[in-house]
Amino acid sequence: MNPRTAPRATFQEQVLDTLGREICSGQIRPGQLLPPEADLCARFGFSRIVIREAIKSLAAKGLLEVTRRVGTLVLEPTRWNLFDPDIIFWRAESAVFDPILSRDLMEMRRVIEPAAVRMAALRASDEDRRNLRAAYMAMARAVAGKGDYVKADLAFHTTILSACGNQFVRQMQDAMSALLRVSFDVITTKPGGPAHSLPLHEAVCVAIEQGDAEAAERAALILIDGAEEDLRELVPVRVQEARSAPSAPALAQAAG
Repeated sequence: MNPRTAPRATFQEQVLDTLGREICSGQIRPGQLLPPEADLCARFGFSRIVIREAIKSLAAKGLLEVTRRVGTLVLEPTRWNLFDPDIIFWRAESAVFDPILSRDLMEMRRVIEPAAVRMAALRASDEDRRNLRAAYMAMARAVAGKGDYVKADLAFHTTILSACGNQFVRQMQDAMSALLRVSFDVITTKPGGPAHSLPLHEAVCVAIEQGDAEAAERAALILIDGAEEDLRELVPVRVQEARSAPSAPALAQAAG
């Protein structure tokens, strides 16, 4: 299960999570005003302080703009912090999952990952290589039914991002991890998908262990090609399932 779907620990986080999902799914549309603070307090059963802190967090993510005269306005997606991990998950979990999101995700992977893999092959420390091998072995155990494949897959890719030795790429790790989880959560629903991708990951791992930058980059591109093909196949199925769900018509209408 996606850890972001677990109940949040605090009242503020519960409000943040609920409103964030409603905005990212289109239930609350750009240009709309949020209900007054008193109405939100009544809806959630929490104090004004809790509501204000949640609103402040959503505003910091670019979802809302708070003004005294107008109220709390929902902003256009172009204003959102699209690299914020919460926003990534909220958009991906929406019943109106946007196929454009999967396309842009794969384009981002093509921009970042091959270069990161190439740099990791040249710069990875012995510890980085051990961690990468350990993540791969965890993936292999998961394919055999002993472990969480998505968790191990994420560890594999985030190890590469860290091992590439670029401070800006490292700074993107949280966002990239969220983006990768979105694709992994879809791709791993394909029967036999993890088993098929396992040797592709091993090729990346071996190339980095051997310090072969060109082989590592080639292996990464093959891996991304396979993931892109799987997403192209699975996303329409997910969209159709979402449209068939009981709540989907209302959400689709709200999203316009």
